[in-house]
Amino acid sequence: MSFVSRNQKGTNGTYTFSSRPRPVENRSKYREKQTEKAEKAHSTYGNIMYDRRVIRGNTYAQRFLSTMVQEDLAEMQRQQELRRRAIAQKNKTKEQLRSSTPEAVQGRKHNVVQTELYLEELSYNIELSHIECQTDPLLDRPATPLFIPAKSGKDVATQIEDGELFDFDREVQPLLEVLIGKTIEQSLLEVMEEEELACLRAQQRAFQELRNAELAEVQRLQEQERRHREEKERRIAQQREALRMEKETVEKIAARAYTQQYLADLVPTVFQSLRIHGFFYDPVEKDIETNFFPWLMAEVNSKLEKRNAARQLLDTLIHDVAQKKLPLYTNLETRPEK
Repeated sequence: MSFVSRNQKGTNGTYTFSSRPRPVENRSKYREKQTEKAEKAHSTYGNIMYDRRVIRGNTYAQRFLSTMVQEDLAEMQRQQELRRRAIAQKNKTKEQLRSSTPEAVQGRKHNVVQTELYLEELSYNIELSHIECQTDPLLDRPATPLFIPAKSGKDVATQIEDGELFDFDREVQPLLEVLIGKTIEQSLLEVMEEEELACLRAQQRAFQELRNAELAEVQRLQEQERRHREEKERRIAQQREALRMEKETVEKIAARAYTQQYLADLVPTVFQSLRIHGFFYDPVEKDIETNFFPWLMAEVNSKLEKRNAARQLLDTLIHDVAQKKLPLYTNLETRPEK
């Protein structure tokens, strides 16, 4: 809360007052009387010594304080403007975040409709801010309990003898008639209900038997339909197998004819090639080549090796004899003739 007032003498100086927020005072649970509240308010706010708008101290400093006060006023106005803009921005954000009307169903659309009785053009929007403060409610003081005076005097009783008020045999007869009538009526209702239940059970048994017979017939028809369907599927499978085998036979015959036509000149050529490469041979000739010729060559080599060994041995003997006879021939040649 802020308060600004001009000086009454017409000077440029101004008075400013700003009250800080105060915590809520502790109050009693019940409402106070009007006189007590008035006395409390008068004691707090009625005394001029507690009014903060009253300036105390040297009044000569007002000339120097006027500039400071004006700067404070400008700062206060700037803060108020910033606070107002912040509140407006906050309200705008709330409006944007507020959930909108759900989308219209298929085939319909939303239209903007004004619900007031008289149309009014909204040319401008006034920015408003709401501030609320809720305090605890005050309870009324409970009412004073009523005054109950103390009991005084003596109690008086009256004795009633048997038979003075009513006759039991005569008064109980209507009650017995009602009870017996109600019992008989309830019994008849129970008997009728049992007969009705028996009829319902008989109808239910007949319906159950009819239902079981219909179910058996339905099952028989379903089984017959199943056998027909299986027989049909089996016949179709047999026909498909016969067609497949016939097709396979035709393909085999065609393949055999093509193979015979293709292999007519191939067999002689293959046999001739195999005969050239030695796959087809004479058993006697094969036996001579594989068995006789190797044995013969082995025997010939053996004879030749023996002959060569004999020749080498003879050459060695001749060489040794010649070496031994050589000195004798040399002495004979050197001896002088007579």
